[in-house]
Amino acid sequence: MTSKSSVVQSVEKANTEYAAQFGDKGKLPLPPGRRFAVLTCMDARVDPAKLAGLSEGDAHVIRNAGGRASDDAIRSLVISYKLLGTKEFFVIHHTDCGMVLFNNQIMADLLDKSLEQAVIDEHGWRDVGQGPGSAVGSSIDWLTFTDDRQAVIDDVEKVRNHPLVPKSIPVYGYLYDVRTGRLEEVVAATEVGKAG
Repeated sequence: MTSKSSVVQSVEKANTEYAAQFGDKGKLPLPPGRRFAVLTCMDARVDPAKLAGLSEGDAHVIRNAGGRASDDAIRSLVISYKLLGTKEFFVIHHTDCGMVLFNNQIMADLLDKSLEQAVIDEHGWRDVGQGPGSAVGSSIDWLTFTDDRQAVIDDVEKVRNHPLVPKSIPVYGYLYDVRTGRLEEVVAATEVGKAG
């Protein structure tokens, strides 16, 4: 039997402490109590619960790289409203997002060389791993962007115009500043996302 990494050990210890204080949280209902869903980035600097004042059971939080309105994210939003009663959606991107640091071609080239971690320096991304890699990376749209505000607008528009999202659900667009902790409404996105 292999020993557990220090990361695994710390997670298990934290969970033991959390479970000891769990209390009545096991009685929370399945639908989110505040009836909204958040689509946001997986960036570790973004804590949706803290930035939106959430507790367990309050809202659905869907996370992926960039907080993009991918097919899978929209699948989750549709389940959220259709089966679990959410009535409003928030798309929250953030400043200093890593998704602006590469594009589809860069990612495909890196993966083609090896599947190990790449590094970035003043010259850009470099693969330092030993092969083999995989050409499959070139068939994926990595949903990168160059303008964080425009990406919020694009994602709100994609959710708003999806044939499975009813026009009665408002979709709000925000940009979270990782330097200050403030949410800034992207007014053009919220305008696009208005309920009809």
